[in-house]
Amino acid sequence: MKPINVGLLGIGTVGGGTFTVLKRNEEEITRRAGRPIRITTVADKNLELARKVAGEGVRLTDDAFSVVTDPEIDIVVELIGGYGVARELVLKAIENGKHVVTANKALLAVHGNEIFSAAQKKGVMVAFEAAVAGGIPIIKALREGLTANRIQWLAGIINGTTNFILSEMRDKGLPFADVLKEAQALGYAEADPTFDIEGVDAAHKATIMSAIAFGIPMQFDKAYVEGITKLESADIEYAEQLGYRIKLLGIARKREAGVELRVHPTLIPTKRLIANVEGAMNAVLVQADAVGATLYYGKGAGAEPTASAVIADLVDITRLHTADPEHRVPHLAFQPDQVQDIAVLPIDEVETSYYLRMRVEDKPGVLADITRILADSEISIDAMIQKEPAEGEAQTDIIMLTHLTVERNANAAIARIESLPVVQGKVKRIRLENL
Repeated sequence: MKPINVGLLGIGTVGGGTFTVLKRNEEEITRRAGRPIRITTVADKNLELARKVAGEGVRLTDDAFSVVTDPEIDIVVELIGGYGVARELVLKAIENGKHVVTANKALLAVHGNEIFSAAQKKGVMVAFEAAVAGGIPIIKALREGLTANRIQWLAGIINGTTNFILSEMRDKGLPFADVLKEAQALGYAEADPTFDIEGVDAAHKATIMSAIAFGIPMQFDKAYVEGITKLESADIEYAEQLGYRIKLLGIARKREAGVELRVHPTLIPTKRLIANVEGAMNAVLVQADAVGATLYYGKGAGAEPTASAVIADLVDITRLHTADPEHRVPHLAFQPDQVQDIAVLPIDEVETSYYLRMRVEDKPGVLADITRILADSEISIDAMIQKEPAEGEAQTDIIMLTHLTVERNANAAIARIESLPVVQGKVKRIRLENL
């Protein structure tokens, strides 16, 4: 049977992995797909590198636009990244009747609505399993495996860099800045790690998962995003004493009033499986009405894990290449005319629990003042640690865990607590989820 011809845009880490896995598992992949899948053309600015990776028999070019307009190409794989030229290339490929496979979470989170609409009109597929959690098949699970369910919420450790940093801070008691340098030296963090440590990368992925889970458009601009740069080793230690671990979570939850879409450091009970995901690994926990809780765990990055997802998408498209577009799996799980523009709730309206750490003067009545303020805001206390002051010091830490409350109530209470003359500096606040 005639092979499927693939044009690859970008031959870096994932592109190289895709070549390696396609070649190594060629026989199994062909048996599964029903016909051979061959990368026939590669576009990359570095032609010397491209030749080393691709070898002979593959056409090389530094003009990516010549690939997306080539009539011999059936599927375009976009591994360039970013929002700019990648968007132009993907839309051009769709315009020319090509199916698209992409690992570009930023592109889909920001421009996904436009891209899926264009693909729908042209009758082509856009597949993106590799865009979220590397080799973990979470997109397929949400879009197909859990299709009988109402998905209630999902929570994911979906950035390996930040998870590695938090694991090292906990294990070694080191400050954030020191562990970041270690992560960069080991290759877990980029030279400019902003997207990772500020939570942007995780928010891109959470946006994509929320759209599939709830049948809503991509709404990255409405996500609440908070990174790990202000986390202190003391908070990780106090959380441990209280029976919790701190993880950077991407959370999407369906409420009556709308959808919560947020990324931030989160206390999770140590007994939960997801709390024990360490190092650069990823995991996504999904709660649905029929099946209950399901957990998806594995490598969230790397050449071959991500290539595994890219090739799975190539196989899916090859199987459905000749199918009637009306009978393919919809991009966002729900039929395009059934995607609902449900509001994403502002962070003030989110309901969660809190970890609060206050530096206070060691005087009688301080705790009573703080608990009174919390009670005025209808916030009840679940657990508390009051540290003995160090010898010769007049201040100490009070750490409290609250029950569920609305964020605006927590903000009001924190502002009042910070205004007390006996409270030194700012209250440290970290959200808590029992999952």
